[in-house]
Amino acid sequence: MSIYNLKELPYSYDSLEPIIDSSTVEIHYDKHHRTYLNNLNNALVGNEFLVAGKTIDEVLTNVFELPDEIRQKVINFGGGFANHNLYWQILSPNGGGIPSGKIKKAINEQFGDFSKFKEAFSSAGKTLFGSGWAWLVVDNDSKKLEIIKTANQDSPLSIGKTPILTLDVWEHAYYLKYQNRRVEYVNAIWNLINWDEVNNLFEKAM
Repeated sequence: MSIYNLKELPYSYDSLEPIIDSSTVEIHYDKHHRTYLNNLNNALVGNEFLVAGKTIDEVLTNVFELPDEIRQKVINFGGGFANHNLYWQILSPNGGGIPSGKIKKAINEQFGDFSKFKEAFSSAGKTLFGSGWAWLVVDNDSKKLEIIKTANQDSPLSIGKTPILTLDVWEHAYYLKYQNRRVEYVNAIWNLINWDEVNNLFEKAM
């Protein structure tokens, strides 16, 4: 029996066209995302009691309490599972535009205005070396918004930050359509951002 399970996508594979093609969504979700999940469940065999009743986000928040022999596997596979959960959650075929609600006010206060935030967040995604993620997070102590980058499948949850927006810049997220043109992918993804969901996540984090 699986400890964790894959949520169904909230839209069809072709719903994010033409920004993200249906083949990319299908492979990204049903191959890459599912593999992280399967590897996570396999890594936890015999140690299920350590995560019983905990969401993957809760596990990653306290990942350094796990035993050495499984910690890195949970960081890698659990991070890959959780990071992708958020990625699909904050995309929408009806996304794009500019944020509204409390997240709009917070972005303006922290970054000056939306255009400056967009430029800074895009830069994080475009300049990250190798594979990883760009994030908009709420620092759990200061409750301030921050833009950060993480390598591989590392999660902001493990360093005291709650992610509310993310951009996957692993090549499998864009290569079928954009090949090596990561910049083009980053620029296009803004047309899919589900700002209502980002605002919901922001309010929960606060």
